[in-house]
Amino acid sequence: MDDRIETSAEIAEAAGLPRRLDAHTEEADTTPAPTAVTDKPVERKSPAEWAYERLILYIQKFEETLDSEHEVAMGFAGGDAGVMRIEGMGYFDPDIITFYGADPTGARTQLVQHVSQLNVLLRALPKTTPEVAPRRIGFALAKRLEEEGKAT
Repeated sequence: MDDRIETSAEIAEAAGLPRRLDAHTEEADTTPAPTAVTDKPVERKSPAEWAYERLILYIQKFEETLDSEHEVAMGFAGGDAGVMRIEGMGYFDPDIITFYGADPTGARTQLVQHVSQLNVLLRALPKTTPEVAPRRIGFALAKRLEEEGKAT
């Protein structure tokens, strides 16, 4: 039980902050969201920006579980589009998320999706070139998110 006493203003402010909880069989992850995600109030973000930021965090967290022989890929729920190795991601305000990458044959692939249709399955795929270090797109995207946050 938490014995802290909070004012009404503190409770209202906390209610507006983004929260994250991931529970797994091992332990719950309650790591606070990075400041690049929390600095701008959710009310001032478009649905696309908000989804983009959270997807970056999910991808980064997923990549933390991968060994050096695997990279993150994305499966598409609800269709026969298959799997895409994620190489980039973006958004177009107010409501479009875009994924860039390649399919298992190496063909260039781009998915443009409305945030209301967003269903993403993260998958671990073996690297295409075993002798090259795995690409960690989630960490690259998170770094860019932090840099953009500092520029605004």
